[in-house]
Amino acid sequence: MSNIAKAFEKKSSDGKNRAAFIGFVTGGDPTIEKSEEFILEMLRAGADLVEIGIPFSDPIAEGPVIQAANIRALKNGATVEKIFGLVESLRKKTETPLVFLTYLNPVFHYGYEEFFTKCQSVGLDGIIIPDLPFEEQAEVRDAASRHGVDLISLIAPTSEERVREIAKTASGFIYLVSSMGVTGVRSEIKTDLGSIIASIKDVTKNAAVKIPVAVGFGIHTPAQAAEIGKIADGVIVGSAIVKIVEKYGEEAGEHIYQYVKEMVGVLE
Repeated sequence: MSNIAKAFEKKSSDGKNRAAFIGFVTGGDPTIEKSEEFILEMLRAGADLVEIGIPFSDPIAEGPVIQAANIRALKNGATVEKIFGLVESLRKKTETPLVFLTYLNPVFHYGYEEFFTKCQSVGLDGIIIPDLPFEEQAEVRDAASRHGVDLISLIAPTSEERVREIAKTASGFIYLVSSMGVTGVRSEIKTDLGSIIASIKDVTKNAAVKIPVAVGFGIHTPAQAAEIGKIADGVIVGSAIVKIVEKYGEEAGEHIYQYVKEMVGVLE
């Protein structure tokens, strides 16, 4: 069983599988050291997997909250090498799955083989690249696979006709985008997620390795998490956590812990 798969094997109080809670931070916001602290606070609160954003100057899938976090991190000296160092340091303290969220430019600039060699050496489990088209994944996927890193596919609400094709090659987990647009909290999520998840499961049900489906983009309240946790294998929360960092800065740790603990609680 892969390390990512273990995140989706958690049990609720009644002994049934529960949805995994996946949290996100922008690496280096406000500092590398604080990012490590915030991630450890999420894990202490019960997070099952953590996405770490590699700061980038043009994060096209992100809304204003995470865009601002990228700018803060870059201004404070965050680099790809420092984010690798963050993962390496975390690996000395936890075996919880860790995944990068980044854009293709930093990976391409680093060199695919070199980048994924480094991922393997520091103990990274997976990577999400929002601006990597499905049709152009092969080269990146091959390099990632050689080094034991799952390339996690995104499926958007407009991808219905392509769901089967994307799901067939999925690894780690499938990131189902809840709504059209960029990241950011939403008061309502109106997409028929249930039917999309059913389509994905229809493809992956006979796969040798189970591919979980986690939903992200816009989830920020316990009520939303509880509702999505009933139909999905995982709940992804990003902007809401980054907003806590924006509000409290270096003092955000305890606030992140309390927020994540509440969110995980509704999934139990």
